[in-house]
Amino acid sequence: MQAYLLDWLSLLLRWAHLVVGIAWIGASLYFIWLDNSLEDPRGAQDRERGVAGELWAVHGGGFYHAQKYHLAPPALPERLHWFKWEAYWTWITGFALLVLIYYLNAETYLVDPAVLALSRAQAVGIGLASLVAGLALYEVLCRSPLGRNDAALAGVLFVLLAIAAWGLTLVFSGRGAYIHYGAILGTIMVGNVAHVIIPGQRELVRAKQEGREPDPRHAAAGKQRSVHNTYFTLPVLFVMISSHYAMTFGSRWNWLVLVALTVSGALIRVWFVLRHKGGAPAWPLASGIAVLLAVAVLLSPRSIDDGAAVKYAEVQRVMELRCVSCHAAKPTFQGMAEPPKGVVLDAPERVRLQARMIHQQTVLSGAMPPGNITGITPQERALLDRWVRGGAKVD
Repeated sequence: MQAYLLDWLSLLLRWAHLVVGIAWIGASLYFIWLDNSLEDPRGAQDRERGVAGELWAVHGGGFYHAQKYHLAPPALPERLHWFKWEAYWTWITGFALLVLIYYLNAETYLVDPAVLALSRAQAVGIGLASLVAGLALYEVLCRSPLGRNDAALAGVLFVLLAIAAWGLTLVFSGRGAYIHYGAILGTIMVGNVAHVIIPGQRELVRAKQEGREPDPRHAAAGKQRSVHNTYFTLPVLFVMISSHYAMTFGSRWNWLVLVALTVSGALIRVWFVLRHKGGAPAWPLASGIAVLLAVAVLLSPRSIDDGAAVKYAEVQRVMELRCVSCHAAKPTFQGMAEPPKGVVLDAPERVRLQARMIHQQTVLSGAMPPGNITGITPQERALLDRWVRGGAKVD
């Protein structure tokens, strides 16, 4: 019953994380688009009132007229709509999922003894420390003189993120490293909202209410952090779905794959941002796609062994020893109520139907079993490779 309830908790948290994440990212992308699509105000009265830009749009059967002020309007409206809880709840639900899936099941999903033998407490401690250290270092850099040079700051952040990706793969399983890389970026993003963007907006409102000129530095800092968030968005979304694609996190060069796809996502986002401004050169989009294609080619499957044909009896033995404790109609693995993704491997025909996925997860990426918790050997992986390449016969 406990495992069943945990499955429901996981489902509800994932659902909530997806919903609030869509709300946050959707609002973020919309305002970046809006900011880059504003046109000079046409009315003299609008210019006199401090309107910096405006945009007309049609959506859902209605017309909308959005205006942005240089700092603040002559008088504040009674109601102001704030965009913050979408970000906060995205982080809260994401962190809850991190705890539920990776920290409570550290031996399965976070720790890989072939990478580094860690206890659950050690792994969780390192994971939490990486989130705190990542946010702290980012804040120090942004608030230092380096933060006034966007290009230099971007270069330093890229190098540090590459080091983080490399370092995490030296400590955790590939899946655990990827999720913590994404969690670092997500923590930085919500930190930007909580520590800079929202406090800056509160100061703008307070200054207006007190009848003084707002400090433009708050608006500039908020804009800088919003831009950072928009370039982090696609890499974070990749990490969110990467656990379904073991050829990425399970690769020998998984950290380079992560860095390359971060670059690809950022370049593609650059193109979209420039396109909103009305003049996007082709090179950011072309470069981002080229990086994606290069990664796909470099990760393409290669046989790890050549040898005699494999009899299914040998494959069945591997399934029974290494896989069926989880992938059975009624799993015997502690804490598991249902077979992962509904995949059952307790009969020859079922194994044959899953041959391609078995090959991908067990041979090409080495992602299964998670953390090699059942102790599958290199020889057994090679045997499965020969069986699949020989036609995955069960007779």
